Amino acid sequence: MSTHHKIKWFVLCLLFCHLTGCMQDGSHTSNQIQAQNNNKMEYRKLTPEEERVIVNKGTEAPFSGKYEKFSEKGIYTCKRCDARLFRSDSKFDAQCGWPSFDDAIPGAVKRVPDADGMRTEIECAKCGAHLGHVFLGEGFTPKETRYCVNSISMDFESILKVDPAKMNDPVKMTDTAIFSGGCFWGVQYYMEKVKGVISTEVGYTGGHKDHPTYKEVCSGTTGHLEAIEVVFDPAQTSFENIARLFFEIHDPTELNHQGPDWGEQYRSAVFCRNDEQKQVTQKLINLLKEKGYKVVTEIRNAGMFWKAEDYHQEYYDKNGHMPYCHGYVKRF
Repeated sequence: MSTHHKIKWFVLCLLFCHLTGCMQDGSHTSNQIQAQNNNKMEYRKLTPEEERVIVNKGTEAPFSGKYEKFSEKGIYTCKRCDARLFRSDSKFDAQCGWPSFDDAIPGAVKRVPDADGMRTEIECAKCGAHLGHVFLGEGFTPKETRYCVNSISMDFESILKVDPAKMNDPVKMTDTAIFSGGCFWGVQYYMEKVKGVISTEVGYTGGHKDHPTYKEVCSGTTGHLEAIEVVFDPAQTSFENIARLFFEIHDPTELNHQGPDWGEQYRSAVFCRNDEQKQVTQKLINLLKEKGYKVVTEIRNAGMFWKAEDYHQEYYDKNGHMPYCHGYVKRF
């Protein structure tokens, strides 16, 4: 459905949403989901050169960085917010001029399409700091992945100062969840208000076309679903808490549509990043089925997430409207 038609549907669906319980009283909703992540993070003060790379997405000169030939054991952290990004045992020498890693700490690094339309940029999932780029299928290691990172974007914690048993300590980590539940405008409206959610982005996933556009996804030829990527702090919330909300802000019994929006891109799905997320999602689906809901939500493996066009991001916040086919309905 085009943006023009969605806006037209907004007015027509107000009565529909009221009658079906899709829309709840504003005070009730605010009591259920409170906006507690609006305070800006406090970041480390950067030098002009650090800001050029980390904020303005520049690149340091090859073979010039502090960590390019660095081989100590420990954890590489974000220069701006101190989040843990990479372990030293994932570092290898690609002889490319920049530090290279074949894996990141789960949930710590976010992939986004580069502005050049060809490469994939990597950012700190917690603060959005520019780190570098990721390349796949080069054959350097069995993981077929190379995170190419600017040294200036990172700091380092020596293993002498880090308990080896806490190399994956979630205190400084983030985690990521990906959901599809109809028009991504409405899903983002509710997800971004959850305590512990650090950031949200709407986009496309599950299909076969690289760098898809909204028009292409709506055509039904790409296989992609409208989706949201939620980055959260596991110390404040959990995947299960967020997944429960997902099942309560959209109708998991509607197949290939959500309210008036029809099309396969509006399928209900959870794109799981690991077995734990799959188990939690299946548990919640089973609970709903026991309550009589005929759930059609798919459980799928997470793949590449393609960020949607800027005008789709935080759509309702920008336009001052309320979701036309999403609302909180208690189901658990």
